[in-house]
Amino acid sequence: MTPIAAAAVFALCQSAVFAQQADAPPAKPEAPQKLETVTVTGIRASREQSLQAKRNADSVVDVVTSEDIGKLPDKNVADAVQRVPGVNITSSAGGEGGFAENDRVSIRGTSPSLTQTLINGHAVGTGDWFVLDQVGTVGRSVSYSLLPSEIVSRVTVHKSQTADLVEGGVAGAVNIETRKPLDFRKPFTVELSAQAIYADLARKTDPQLNALFNWKNDAGTGGVLFQVFSEKRHERRDGQEIFGYGAIDPASPAAIAHPDLAGVLAPAGINSALFEQTRKRDGGVLDLQFKPSADLMLDLNGFYSKLSAANYNRSFYNQPLANLNAVDTAGNFVGVVPLPGYTVVNNTLTSAQFGTAGFQPATATGPTNGQLFPGVVDQIYRPGSGAETYYVDANGSYRVNEKLRLTGSAGYTHGVGKTPLDIGYEAGLTGVGMSYTLHGMNPADMAFPGGDPSKFANVVTLAGWGSHVSTLDSETYGQLDAELNVDRGIWESAKFGLRFAKHHRAVNWPESASCATCDGTTGAPLPTWDGATYPGNFGSGLGGGAGFLRNVWQLSPAAVQAWASAYDTSGGPNTQNWAAELDVKEQDTAVYAMANLVGDKWRANVGVRVVNTKQTTITNVPGGPNPIGLTNVNGPYTPTTDVHNYTDVLPSANIRFDLSKNLVGRLAVARTMARADYSALVGAVSLDDNTLTGNGGNPSLKPIRSTNFDATLEWYFAPKSALSLGLFYMDMSSYVTFGVSPATYYNNTFKKFNTYQITSPSNIAAKNKGLELGWQQAFGGGFGGLANYTYTDGRAADGSDVVGNSKQTYNLEGYYENDRFSARLAYTYRSSYLVGLDRSFAQHMDGVGNLAASLNYKLTDKITLTLDALNLNNPVLKYYGDNRDQPRALYSNGRQFYFGARMEL
Repeated sequence: MTPIAAAAVFALCQSAVFAQQADAPPAKPEAPQKLETVTVTGIRASREQSLQAKRNADSVVDVVTSEDIGKLPDKNVADAVQRVPGVNITSSAGGEGGFAENDRVSIRGTSPSLTQTLINGHAVGTGDWFVLDQVGTVGRSVSYSLLPSEIVSRVTVHKSQTADLVEGGVAGAVNIETRKPLDFRKPFTVELSAQAIYADLARKTDPQLNALFNWKNDAGTGGVLFQVFSEKRHERRDGQEIFGYGAIDPASPAAIAHPDLAGVLAPAGINSALFEQTRKRDGGVLDLQFKPSADLMLDLNGFYSKLSAANYNRSFYNQPLANLNAVDTAGNFVGVVPLPGYTVVNNTLTSAQFGTAGFQPATATGPTNGQLFPGVVDQIYRPGSGAETYYVDANGSYRVNEKLRLTGSAGYTHGVGKTPLDIGYEAGLTGVGMSYTLHGMNPADMAFPGGDPSKFANVVTLAGWGSHVSTLDSETYGQLDAELNVDRGIWESAKFGLRFAKHHRAVNWPESASCATCDGTTGAPLPTWDGATYPGNFGSGLGGGAGFLRNVWQLSPAAVQAWASAYDTSGGPNTQNWAAELDVKEQDTAVYAMANLVGDKWRANVGVRVVNTKQTTITNVPGGPNPIGLTNVNGPYTPTTDVHNYTDVLPSANIRFDLSKNLVGRLAVARTMARADYSALVGAVSLDDNTLTGNGGNPSLKPIRSTNFDATLEWYFAPKSALSLGLFYMDMSSYVTFGVSPATYYNNTFKKFNTYQITSPSNIAAKNKGLELGWQQAFGGGFGGLANYTYTDGRAADGSDVVGNSKQTYNLEGYYENDRFSARLAYTYRSSYLVGLDRSFAQHMDGVGNLAASLNYKLTDKITLTLDALNLNNPVLKYYGDNRDQPRALYSNGRQFYFGARMEL
C-alpha cells in the first residue's frame, strides 16, 4: 500500500471511530459557501470576495474575481492569475522566445504541461498560432492568447488535488468560471467596453471592443447571456538570437591549425531578428440557463475564439559552427580557420574573425556548399497564420430529494493551430568576411567585413520553401456525479462520479517542393528588392553597442510572395514532411468516490480517483518493409501504430482546521498524474536543416506521476486582509527528461543526407519543494497593498533542472480607490528557469520583472474611463544556454497603453 493510500485509509478509520463515539452531532463549522456572483463595486470588495472563497474552501486554492481582473490591465486569463502566489506565467510556449502578451500558465515552478486548464470544470481544446509551437514540442498546455479576460467571472487556482477534480494537473489546475445569466441582479444588463491600444515599438494604434448582453425573466427561471469581443493589436519584436552551440570537430582545419580549439563550443548562428505581426482576437460566449424548479437547473454554454496572427519574420545571421565544421560531398573537412586573436571563455569561442578565404566566392557558377556562406538571410512570411478554439457544453443539476443531488455534463471542444502558408526565402552572402564577439547577456557584435549588409548586393539565392501546417486538438467528454447528504456524526456527505473522454491531437505538415534552381550560384533567381532596411530604431530597446548589427536589408512580404509564386514554393503542397507529423488518440475513463467529513473546528475530504488511459499513437518510421511515399523528397516511410493502456489509482486527502476565529490551517496529500506531451509520445521528428538538430518522441513514455504534500497556515487578521504561509513537496516518480543522440535524415535545404542531433524523451525521477508567503491588506483612506513570494527547488534525479523551475517569484502591488477614482500599480518578478531544449540545446530564460498600471475614473454611475499600461519598464527578455557565457536570445517588445471607457446600462 502506498503512503498516500495508507493516509486516506487511516483518515477513514479515524472517522469511523469518531462517529461511533459521538452521541450527538458535533458542533460544525460553517459549511463551504457557494458565493453568488454579484457585481462588486471596488477593489477592496473583490478582494474580500476572493479571500472568503479561499478561506471556506476544503482544499488549497487561490481565487481571482472579475473585479480583480477588471481593475488591472489584464488582457487575457494568464494576466489575471499571474499575481497569485505560486503561479508563473510566460509569454511563449517553447523555444520561439517571448512576446508582449502572456500565453502560458504554470504552478509552483513546473512546466505549463503539468498544469491542467479547465473552463467550468471541463477541458478546452487549444491551438497555437506560431509555427514553431505547432510542430516540434507539442505540449499539453493551453494557449491563453485565445482566452480574453472579459469572459471570466472567477478563476480558481487549485494547488491540492481532490478526487472530484479532473486529472491531468500534476502541479495543480486552473479552473476558469464564466458568467451565468441567472447570476445577474437585474433582468436586463448591457456592458460595453471600448479601448484603443497603442504599441510604442510598433507605433500603431488599434481598437479593442467588448460587449455583453444579459437577460433573465422576473421569476429567475430562465436567462440568456451573449458576449462578443474583437481585439486587434500590432506586435513588433526586435531581437538577437543565437541558435545554440556545438563542438568544433578535432579533425576540422580550425582545430588542426589551432589545437586549443578542438572540442571548444562555437555558436551555431547569431542573428539580428525582426518580427512583425498583426493580431486580431474575435469571438464570443453564449449561455442559456433554465431553472424550471428549485430542484432542477439546466445550462447550455458555448464559447468561440479565433486569433488571426499573420506575421513576417526576418533573420540576418552568420553561421560560425557550420563554417568551422564544413564538409564536402565526399565527407572531407573543408571548414574555415579563424584569424589570430580569437578568444575562448568557459570553453566557448566567444570572439572570432574570419577573412574571405575559404568562404563562397561571389562568382560561383557551379555547385556550392551551403555551410561555407559567411552570412545567411531568411525572410519568412506567414499570411493566414492563427489559432482558434471552441466548445459546446450542456450541464445540469437535479435534486432528487433532500439527500441526493445529481449533476452531469457533456460536451465537445475543438482547437486548431494553422499556418496555411509558411513562405521562406533564403539568401547567402558572398565575397565577404565575418566576425563576431559575444558579450554575455548583452547583445553580441557581428559584422561582415568587405560588404555592406544594408545593400542587397553580393547576394545569391540558397533556398526557398513553402509549408502548410495544421494541428488539431479535440475532445468529446461526458461526466455524471452524485452527492449524497449523510449528515450523521462526522459524515457530512459522500460524492461519487464517473467521466469519459476521447481526445485527439494531430499535426499535419504537407509542403511544397523546395526551389530546384535555388543552388547558391549566380544563376539562381533573385527576388525584387525595393531598397528597404530594418526600422531606424531597430534594437533600441536591447541596449547593444556600436557593433550590434542594426542596419540590414529586408524584402517586402509582397516581394517574398511574388518570388515564391514564380518558383513554385507557395503553391499547393506536392510532398509531405512526414517525419514531423504526429497523431495521438486517447480514451480516458475515470471513476471516483469521496467523503466530506466535518467535526468540531475541522473539515476534511478523503477520496480516490481511478483513471484508465488507452493511448494510440501513429509514428511515421523511415523506410520499412512496405513503405509509402516512394516519391516523397524526404524518402519513403511506414506509419507505425503503438497502443498503450495504463491505470492510475489517485487517492487524496485534504483537512482544514479552524484553529481560531481568524486562523486556518490545512494539510493535504494526493497522488497526481499528467500524461506526457503529445510530441514526446510520438516518434515523429522535427528537423532544423541549418543547425542539424531535431526533436523526436518515445511511444513507450510513462505519464508523469507524483505524490504531493501541502501544509498551509492562513491568518485573516483584519477585514479584506490575510497573511499566509504554504509549504509544498512533490515527489515525482516518473518525470520526463530529454537526451540527445545522432540520426541520419535527408537535408531538404542543402540537398543531401546529414547526421542530425535528435532530442528524445525518457522517464526519470524528480523532486520539487518550496514555500509560498502571501500578504494583503486594506489600509484606511482607500489604500491597500499586496505582496507575495514563492520559492521553489526542482531537480531531476540526475541533478538537472526541472523545466519551468524559477527559484524565486514575487509580486508587489499597491492600490488606492474612492467612490470615483481607483489606481493600481503592480510589479511581478520571476527568476531564471529552464525553458527546455531548443534545437537540441538547453535554453534558460533569465530573471525578468514586469511593471503594470491601471487608472479608472468614474464619470457617472454608468460610465468609467480607463487607462491601462503593460510592460511599463520595457523589459528585455534574455535567454541563455548552459551558462550565461552562452547567450541564446534577447528580445524587446516595447510598451502597450490602453485608453478607453466602460459602460453599463
